[in-house]
Amino acid sequence: MVEAQLGRPPRSLHEVAHRCPCGNPDVVATEPRLEDGTPFPTAFYLTCPRAASRVGTLEASGLMQEMTQRLATAPALAEAYHGAHQAYLRFRESIGRVPEIAGVSAGGMPDRVKCLHVLAGQALAQGPGVNPLGDEVVDLLGDYWAPGPCAVVDGEPD
Repeated sequence: MVEAQLGRPPRSLHEVAHRCPCGNPDVVATEPRLEDGTPFPTAFYLTCPRAASRVGTLEASGLMQEMTQRLATAPALAEAYHGAHQAYLRFRESIGRVPEIAGVSAGGMPDRVKCLHVLAGQALAQGPGVNPLGDEVVDLLGDYWAPGPCAVVDGEPD
């Protein structure tokens, strides 16, 4: 199913980290090191093409810059976002330790916003309240699953 969603084989898939209400995976957790040995800091990967497309639209709207500016002026938000960074690191290290990327999360954390896909993936996989900016992104996605499964394999959702 993930291959059908991505249009290519997934790289270093660890597990399905979250499922869409339609039943398909929408976030996968990846190994912190690719098969070829390359360190891979992205622990949560958004696989649903509908959700990913909506996130791309949000990125194009300037939302990342607006969120980064808020981090600079809202200490409580910055503190919570730093906590999301720490949660991300803990999760990835629970899968495997990769010294080359120790302390490096993804999406711009902990100081800026660089990729809303990462933040949405973390928010979906780790649940509400872990990443406040990821929660905002997920809220802005709306009911991306409402039209039904984004991908079907052999006539059935995964």
